[in-house]
Amino acid sequence: MTTVSTLAAQAQTQTLTFRPARASDALVCAPLVFASGSHEFEFFLGVSPERCITFLAFAFGLDGGRFSWRRHEVAVDQNGEIVAVLAAHDGRRILADDPHVVFTLLRRFGLLRTVPMLLRGLVLETELPKPKRAQTLIAHCATREESRGTGAFSALFTHALGDASRGLDTPAREVVLDVLVSNTRAAALYRRLGFVDLPRRKPRSKRLPAELESIRMRFEPRK
Repeated sequence: MTTVSTLAAQAQTQTLTFRPARASDALVCAPLVFASGSHEFEFFLGVSPERCITFLAFAFGLDGGRFSWRRHEVAVDQNGEIVAVLAAHDGRRILADDPHVVFTLLRRFGLLRTVPMLLRGLVLETELPKPKRAQTLIAHCATREESRGTGAFSALFTHALGDASRGLDTPAREVVLDVLVSNTRAAALYRRLGFVDLPRRKPRSKRLPAELESIRMRFEPRK
């Protein structure tokens, strides 16, 4: 029997629309982006959650970089409110990402605070590597709390997968994402969407907190 909650979730999903993010979405999307990896952002930036979100709002509004609005897609409900977000990082178009994040951190935090941030970033990258040229990395996956469990993110991912401008539907491209080992709920969702765990190639860095141990997953479309 279909439950009332299931019917409500289906109704909400049917009313969603999808669009590329805009610079003006920064204040709404920054908390969602932070929620997608709060432990990772706090480790990398070494500042409070509030300051992390402030930084992400600034970076989201920029025209370039891995946190830019240009990398993100959003799901919007019938009231015009953003309920879910994700980013797609094409491995062929990330060459400028590192210089851009250095410049952005320097602008926001200054040299003395940026240097240890970059060092922690290098450690974090051993666990969350950049996508290869043939890969697209899905990141910053988050749904507004009251919309979780409604299928909003699944619908957004399906939309992004079929968006020719993202190139995710190209057979030659491998779509990957990372999820914390401890985040079993998100991992279960990704597996339902068609992602499979990839074997770990090397141990977690001893300089990385245990709670940041992650699994890389690859999308394998069901035939």
